[in-house]
Amino acid sequence: MSVARPTRTRKDPAPSKSGKKTATTGAPKRNASAGLPAGRPGTGHRMDLLESMLRIRRFEERCVELYSAAEIRGFVHLYIGEEAVAVGVNEALTPEDAVVSTYREHGHALARGITAEAVMAEMYGRTTGCSGGRGGSMHLFDASRRFYGGSAIVAGGLPLAAGLALADRMRGESRVTCCFFGDGAFAEGEFHETANLAALWSLPLLLVCENNLYAMGTALAREHAQTDLAMRAASYGMPAWAVDGMDVEAVEQAARRAVEGVRSGTGPHFLELRTYRFRAHSMYDPDRYRAKAEIEQWKSRDPINRLMDRMRDNGEPGEKELARIEQQITAEIDRAVEAAEQAPEEPVETLLRHVTSASTGVVS
Repeated sequence: MSVARPTRTRKDPAPSKSGKKTATTGAPKRNASAGLPAGRPGTGHRMDLLESMLRIRRFEERCVELYSAAEIRGFVHLYIGEEAVAVGVNEALTPEDAVVSTYREHGHALARGITAEAVMAEMYGRTTGCSGGRGGSMHLFDASRRFYGGSAIVAGGLPLAAGLALADRMRGESRVTCCFFGDGAFAEGEFHETANLAALWSLPLLLVCENNLYAMGTALAREHAQTDLAMRAASYGMPAWAVDGMDVEAVEQAARRAVEGVRSGTGPHFLELRTYRFRAHSMYDPDRYRAKAEIEQWKSRDPINRLMDRMRDNGEPGEKELARIEQQITAEIDRAVEAAEQAPEEPVETLLRHVTSASTGVVS
């Protein structure tokens, strides 16, 4: 395997600098532990989880190469290190559920089932991209997957998610809207307004906070007096708990519990997934605000390596199978890059489409 294998660890998530305990109000009495939901096949399912995380990791690594070669430009926010969150949560959702994402959404889109080819074409700004080449890295969108886009605005997706959930409730649909956002969104009014209305109206909304400890370059403890985000979310009267976001099986188990709770009609649920991005905030970021020792400590808990270690402990899988998956994903991404390079750019004549109205009459 080409994934580096650092020293194995079974440690709990790194404690917040405040040293305060995590809230479990309205949630199970302990954080979700690694394990599969009843009835799910062990070996085969873990292999699926591994393949999904590897696809995201290899896609993002290729984006680094392409950005460095000036093949793709603009703001690019990589998901390397956080793969367990996207994969674990999406395993708990159905195709009828909706997903609202952030500007760091490549992993969410791939885990949702949008093809690498459609995402890569969007990175290139080509018409075959999932947003027609108009969105780029931060605005992936696919209505057929009920993936309602990334948003460049911090916390900007939260009110949209509340609207989708409200529409489903008014129509009597048994669907869940899942909204991903970062810890930086907790400092924005949109989070608190959305959490309050969702709880007040008992909306079918799953709030997923990807707490990677940094809002751009600002450490969580420098921005929030209380760093236990799950406990703060619980103050709105919704079930909320924290989970090891570097363990894909723990994430999936917690997400399934939360989704079942939302779908049962008990209102919104909140998950604080404690994770870490191994790369800088964006490709423009010099990343001078984190100690190298801190980064290496979190890399020792790489979610891909942790799952692989667990699988090896159980005698699964074989090295040939792992090599096959790697080759398959590499070929898939190679095809995506080739297709993106050959895809057309939008003609200048249609650049104002969806930007200005085609009507020339007086708007009444």
